[in-house]
Amino acid sequence: MTKQPEMILSRRFYERDPEVVARNLLGRILIRKIRDKRLSGMIVETEAYYGPGDPASRASDGMKNFNRLMWLKPGIAFIYNVHKYWMFNIVAHEPGEVGAVLVRAVEPLEGIDIMKRNRGIEDERIIIDLTNGPGKFTVAFEINKRLNGVDVTSWKSPIYILDSHVQIRISSSKRIGVRADLEKNLRFYIQGNRFVSKTS
Repeated sequence: MTKQPEMILSRRFYERDPEVVARNLLGRILIRKIRDKRLSGMIVETEAYYGPGDPASRASDGMKNFNRLMWLKPGIAFIYNVHKYWMFNIVAHEPGEVGAVLVRAVEPLEGIDIMKRNRGIEDERIIIDLTNGPGKFTVAFEINKRLNGVDVTSWKSPIYILDSHVQIRISSSKRIGVRADLEKNLRFYIQGNRFVSKTS
């Protein structure tokens, strides 16, 4: 059986409403290259964020130095810190708009031993808690501020997203840990996947 060639998601994929991008990132494969090593995981949980009209967004108070990437071209990494953990987002919006998608959790695929070492997990059997949350995921994948602004649509990037053809069922909920939220559900996750951080 011939293996299908890997196809990276293009910038056009991210040039859409953040909600649409957040839904469509589910099931895609995130690749993290660290020197001669490769980590990978299937994206299983995301959240969509908009611009100044979104009270939970990093852009809610307008453009600042730390959030200006949300106004720039889609398909670049936007990374910020929350409670000592880095949050990995990808800028996503239609032309002239503002937005990004937070990757909340992935299902680990390649490089699991490296992920465990990065997380300080010694038990070989434990993988369920390895990447099932935005902070756990970034620690496991060695994602930090140095990757802020990298282009995830380039093969040369240390992090990018591959297309996939996995069949999934999507559930949604309010975004997690926000004090003020928009009326519609903007958190999306693969129904029944055990690496999702929360099921509701």
